Order: sequence, then C-alpha cells, then structure tokens
Amino acid sequence: MLEMGGRLWTIQLLVQTLCLTSVAAFSNGKVTEACGSMMPKHGHAPNTTHAPYTLAVNVTEFSSGDCIQVTISGTTYFEGFLLEARNASNPDSDAVGSFILTNPKTTQLLQCGHTPDSAVSHTSDARQTQIVVIWKAPQNSPAAVKFLVTVVAHYKTFWVKIPGPVVSQSGVTPIPPKPTTPSTTIKTSTPSVLPRPFSSVGCGQQKSCLLDPVGCDPEKDPSCFFLSFAPKGQTVVFELSGPSDGYIAFALSHDTWMGDDDMYLCVRDDSLVDVSAAYVKGRSYPQEASENVLTDVAWRLADGVIQCQFRRQVLVPQDPTRFSLDAQYYLFMAYGEAENGEVHRHDRQPLISSQQSVINGPAEILNGSRSPLLMKFHSVLMLIAWMLAGSTGTFLASYFKPDWPERTLFGQRIWFQVHRGLMILTVLLTCVAFTLPFIYRGGWSKHAGAHPYLGCTVLALALLQPIMATLRPPPDSSRRWVFNWLHWGAGTVAEIMAVAAMFLGMGQQSVLLPHSWRLVVLAGFLAWVVLLRVLLGLHKKGYIKTRFCDFVSKASDTDQQRILADDSEDSTWDAWFKIVALLAFVIGNSGFLISFIHTISGL
Repeated sequence: MLEMGGRLWTIQLLVQTLCLTSVAAFSNGKVTEACGSMMPKHGHAPNTTHAPYTLAVNVTEFSSGDCIQVTISGTTYFEGFLLEARNASNPDSDAVGSFILTNPKTTQLLQCGHTPDSAVSHTSDARQTQIVVIWKAPQNSPAAVKFLVTVVAHYKTFWVKIPGPVVSQSGVTPIPPKPTTPSTTIKTSTPSVLPRPFSSVGCGQQKSCLLDPVGCDPEKDPSCFFLSFAPKGQTVVFELSGPSDGYIAFALSHDTWMGDDDMYLCVRDDSLVDVSAAYVKGRSYPQEASENVLTDVAWRLADGVIQCQFRRQVLVPQDPTRFSLDAQYYLFMAYGEAENGEVHRHDRQPLISSQQSVINGPAEILNGSRSPLLMKFHSVLMLIAWMLAGSTGTFLASYFKPDWPERTLFGQRIWFQVHRGLMILTVLLTCVAFTLPFIYRGGWSKHAGAHPYLGCTVLALALLQPIMATLRPPPDSSRRWVFNWLHWGAGTVAEIMAVAAMFLGMGQQSVLLPHSWRLVVLAGFLAWVVLLRVLLGLHKKGYIKTRFCDFVSKASDTDQQRILADDSEDSTWDAWFKIVALLAFVIGNSGFLISFIHTISGL
C-alpha cells in the first residue's frame, strides 16, 4: 500500500536492454497448422476494424470442374495471406476444391484437410497489393461456396476470415447457412485513436504520475516522458507517453534491476501502435503475453511522440506472470528504437524508476518519490564542501593575509593554516561526494544534463589546487606571480562552477527540492557571499575606512573637538571590522547550509 510519509522512495536512472523474443512468424507461408481457424500464430488479437482488403471473383455461378478467377486486392500492401474456399452453408467445415497458381514466385499451394492444393498462401513476406489465383470446382462441390481470406498487413496487424463473395452451383438450391452460436464468438478489444494528448492535470489528485523532466506536461511538451495510473474499481488505467520513433515501455519490478518483471510495451509499427503485455524472465528477452489481458486500448502518434492508454485488472488469475496491482513495486520507464514493429535486440536506453504502489493512489509523486540515502549524502557533502568550507577558505585567503603577522600556528601564519585546512577538507568532501552518484547509479548518468559535467570539472580543479600549491615557487621567486594568478584563477573558477552545479543539482530527480524555494535560497546565498566580498573588497582598498574617518572629522568640527585617531586605533578598528565580517560570513553561510540540509533530510 502507498504510505507517503513512512516509505523510503527511490528515483534513479538505469540502463537495460529491452527487446522481444522471436516468434515463429511463418514468413515462408507454410501455415497448414492454421488451416482450420485461419488465425495467425502471432500472439496478438486480430484487427476487427474494416479491412482495407477485398476478395473478388469473375463469375457468380459455376458447375463441377469449372475454373473461377479469385483476386485478393487492397488499398495498402500486405505481407501474408491464407485463402480458402468453404461450404457456404457450413463455413467452419474443411476447405473445398483446389487452386491453380498464376504466379508461383509469390504464391504457393497448401493442403488443408484431406484435399491437396485446397489453400493458397504467400512464399515470403515481400509486400504486395494484389494476388490472382484460379479455383477449380470439385466434382462433389457443395451447392454454394464462400471464399475466405486472412490477410497480414504486418506481423501484429492482421484480419481473420475476411468474407468474399458466395458463388452458387448452377441449378442447385443452396442450403441455408448454420447460425453462429454465441459460444464461438471471439470478443476482442479494438484499439482506438486518442483524440488528444495526455495531460499532467490531475496528477496527485485523480491519478499518480511519473514525469521526466520533473514538472513537464505531455500536453504541451513533446519531450516529456509521462506515466500515470489511476485505480478504477477492480481495474487500473495506465497512460504512457514519450518521444520515440520506436517504442516506449514501463515495467513493474520487485527490485531496482530489470529481470522477472511485468512489462508493458507500446511499439510503433509504421502508422500504427501495438500495445501489448510482456514478461521478463531472469535476464532473458521479454516474452509477450500469450493472452490479451489489456482492454480499452487506445494510442496516438504525433510530433514524434508515442502515446498509449489501456486498462488492466488488478488481479489476472489466468496469467501468473501478471503482477497483482495491489502491491508495491519499482516502476521503470524506457524508450528506444524499433524496426517493423519489433524492438531492437541490442537497444539500450536510460530508464527512470520509482518505487510505488499502483492501486492505492493517487499520490503526489511527479517523479518525486523519496530520495535515496546515497544521493542525500552526496548533496549534503557537496554543500558543506562548497557552501561553507571552501568559501570560507577562499574568503580568508582573499582578505586576511596581512592579519596577525606575529602569531603562528604550527610554524605557519594563522590565516594560511586555517585556509589550508579548510581547502584540504573541501577536496576530501568533494572526492567522497563525487563517488556516491556512481555507486548509486551504477555508472554515468546520461539523464542529468550538465550537472555531472560541472561536478567533474569542479573535482578536477579541486585536485589541481593542492598539486599547484605543492609545486609553488618561493615567495621571493620571480615566477611567484604566475603561481598566484593560476592558483587564484583555478579557485575562482571552481567556486563559480560549484555554485552552478548547486543550482542544477537541486533540480535532479534523486534530490528534488521545491523549485521556487531552491531558487530563492540559492540566490540569497549567492547575494550574501557577494555582499560580504564587496564590503571587504572596499575595505581592503581603503574606501570604507576613509569614509569612517571623514565622518569622525566632521563630527569633531561640529563639536569643536578634535579627536585624532592614531595608527593603532585605525588598526584596531580594521581588525574588528574584518573579524565581524568573517563571523557574519560564516554564520550566514551556515544558516543557508542548515536550511538546505533540513530540507534535504525531509525528502
């Protein structure tokens, strides 16, 4: 069940191979095992819409031994077919008569039942729009004959037993056909076309949603990956959308790795979309379900986006590979390429996942399930490194070199020892934090935008700094200025890129902070750092001290009292001003840091 307050939810990017198993498609036309039902063994339901194919004959009556021309034609191509002639009074009986080929390269004769050459099929899956054959009436022909054909437009798109014209034997009264019993009627759910794209409206109220990027709306953003589910009585309605030329899919999993999972695929097949259920056994390829467990199927193709919708029962007892929807699973989304309606066997694409309960909803998740512990640590360590330790270390180096000249700490000036200690701490925290996303993701994250690239650059610059410091020339060297500029430049660039990485990192799926809140707090932190640096920069140049002395001079003229501040008093005032600024800097940065840590801990 879904417990928003007490569960540790995860979001992650994974990479997994998705493909479909090969199923005997009989592209060579050897389909004698389908003679009776005329149903292709493709594992899919037949299409029940109006077929774009017709059967035609050149006569309406015949006598025993007559030859009748039969033509299969269509307004669009087809790849396979099975043609038979049946007793019009009993269409479920065996095929009657025999056929003669007019083009043996594209057609072949089959034996259906006890009669040789009683059916015709294709020889390959080459596309064609017309077939012409000759049917020869047998000596013991029934009074009326009806032609039936199954046509396969493509592997998953086919029409079964398209009726053709009935031809009657001359001078013989046909026997009325047997009524069709309800028990033999096959109910199918014909996919329909969605009238409009899906919308994120209602996420968190009427339905639960996964969105990537976070906050996107599939109705307005064609680059939005979207999965929603909404319980409807004893069923659940799923909506799946994403930009892809091949397929999009999602799976229910018991763990964070694909395998032994309940999967659902929407595969583009030319101008159609095939929606099906599948099962991943171990690390093998997904196997399509033998039974159609999906109803109310609908799909849409527009602007390079595949969208599909379907309904599934919470419990499917007739298919043990279908998971109960009244439980908690990891939800994976995937997309990739497909060719002729088949998923590529070696297609690898990023997945997004979240641990969710499907039936108990809706919940305000918006791809924001509870953040994993490793990514929380990553964020906190990086913030401590660059919001407090690193920024304070560079602050000391910039403005406190002249202070406490007579005092040392372990043989070095105080500012240098504190600066070095803080920067070493910054490098260590950065290195540890840098490894955590790789451990959590299991590799490089291709779905995180510029954030990981900025992180790599910051780490490289952070490691470069102590190396340069170790190799620096003596203070009286003529080349010392080169080190000073390089050291300052690398540190400044690292700080700037670290702040940029903070802005981008707070919007990542794994540690998703409220958008407006994080922008305000980060902007406030940046403004605070700039303000303190500007104040001390002005003080360093003498502007603030000059303005203060002018104020003292004017006050003395007004009171007719001359108060002359000697150098020691000026130095004392400068020292206190800088100490107060340093304390304000550390306290202010710590306040922003604590605010972030508190918010991250609640994710």
